[in-house]
Amino acid sequence: MPNTAAKGAAGARVEVVAAVIERSDGTFLMARRPDGKAYAGWWEFPGGKVEAGESLSAALARELHEELGITVQTAFPWITREFDYEHAQVRLNFFRVTAWAGEPQPHEGQGGLAWTQAAAPTVAPILPANGPILRGLQLPLEYAISEAEKYGADEFLRRLEGRLAGGLRLVQLREKAFAPAEYAELAAAVAARCQRFGAALLINANLELAAQVGAGVHLNSRQLAQLTTRPNLPWVAASCHDATELAQAVALGCDLAVLSPVLPTASHPGEPALGWEAFGQIVRRCPIPVFALGGQSAATLDTARRHGAQGIAVKGSAWKT
Repeated sequence: MPNTAAKGAAGARVEVVAAVIERSDGTFLMARRPDGKAYAGWWEFPGGKVEAGESLSAALARELHEELGITVQTAFPWITREFDYEHAQVRLNFFRVTAWAGEPQPHEGQGGLAWTQAAAPTVAPILPANGPILRGLQLPLEYAISEAEKYGADEFLRRLEGRLAGGLRLVQLREKAFAPAEYAELAAAVAARCQRFGAALLINANLELAAQVGAGVHLNSRQLAQLTTRPNLPWVAASCHDATELAQAVALGCDLAVLSPVLPTASHPGEPALGWEAFGQIVRRCPIPVFALGGQSAATLDTARRHGAQGIAVKGSAWKT
C-alpha cells in the first residue's frame, strides 16, 4: 500500500483500498513495507490510494495488478476503517479477494510477502490500523442462532455437535422459553461443546450467564440503547435494525453486529424488510463486520457479501439434517 503516505488537501482523508487476499485454508497475504517509506518494515494488507474519479473496485484491481501482478476475479466489499497516521489520515476500504489469476509477486519493492492467519499472525510488526481487521477476520461467514425450544435440549445438542464437527464456528444461544436453571444447564452444555471445537459462543442478552460460562454476549436493541460501556466479555455483538442502531454498536465497541430483517421471513409475516439495496447502504463504510439476518440461507451468502456483509445469520436452516 505504498501510496498512503500522500496527504489529502486541507486534512481530507486519503481514500485507500486494501485487500484481504484469502486462500481456501484460511490464510491471507500480507506485504512488508519497503525501506524509505513511512513505517518501513511493517506489515500491511496490499492495496493503495484511490485515484481521482476511480471507483473502489477499479482501484483495487489496478493496485493489485501493479503491486502483485495478479488479476482480481472475485472480490467482496467488507469493512471500512479510518485511521490517523502521523503522515496521513486514511480511510481504508477493505475487500476480501477470494479468487484471482496469477501468483502474487512483490512488483513494487516490498520487503517480502507472507501468508498468515488472523488468530496467530506469523509476521510482525503489523500496521496499527490493522488490529481490528485481524479480529474481524477471525469471524466465519455463518452465525447460527439456536433452536433448542423447537428440538428439545438433547436433540439440539446432538445437532449442534454435528454442525460443530462440520466446521460451524460462531453460535448464538437464544432461548426464551427455558426456565433459568434449565437455561443455565443448557448454556454450560453448549459452551463445553463450542470450546471443544474452537467455536465462539455468544449468549443472547444475559451478561451474567455469558460471564458464567465463559462466552460472549449478543445484545438486544434495548441493551444497545442503554449501555454506555462495552461489556468485558470475549465477544460482544448487537442486534440492529437501522443505521442509528448500527452506529451505536460501533460507538459501544461491539465486535460485530447483525442487521435485520433483510428479507421477509415466515416467523414475522407482514413485517417490512430492508431489502438488499438498503442493507448495502446502511453497512457501507461500517468499521465492524455485519451479518445479514432475515430470510437467509446458503443460497443468499454471495448476495449478502456483495452488499458488504460479513456473512449470514441463520436460525431454521442452521440445524436441518
